[in-house]
Amino acid sequence: MSIKHIRATDIQFTHRGGPPGSASVGRAVSTTMSNTMGAGVAHFDACSIAWTVLYDEVIYVISGVFRLRTPTGVVEGQAGDVLWVPEGTELCYEGEQASIFYAVYPGNWKEIHGL
Repeated sequence: MSIKHIRATDIQFTHRGGPPGSASVGRAVSTTMSNTMGAGVAHFDACSIAWTVLYDEVIYVISGVFRLRTPTGVVEGQAGDVLWVPEGTELCYEGEQASIFYAVYPGNWKEIHGL
């Protein structure tokens, strides 16, 4: 297996929420590349996207203010912060002009959960 170079211009963003606001996700590493992990970039602005994560996730905040709202409270990250989200966490992804990098394990979580 060889190193893959994923250029920013190769990442295709998909609308994931809004209005109000907007959310989009661009997968950079998908199951076509790896079953063991997934990764990409996402943007969140003035929106709230509810989800229960079906994987372990690491989030690096590139810019803006990024929030994870859970039943037990809110975790807010700013540029340079790293957030760890364990599988099974119920949350809302939120942000104010936020751009993030994320990595998930396992990368084939949709297949595992029949989605």
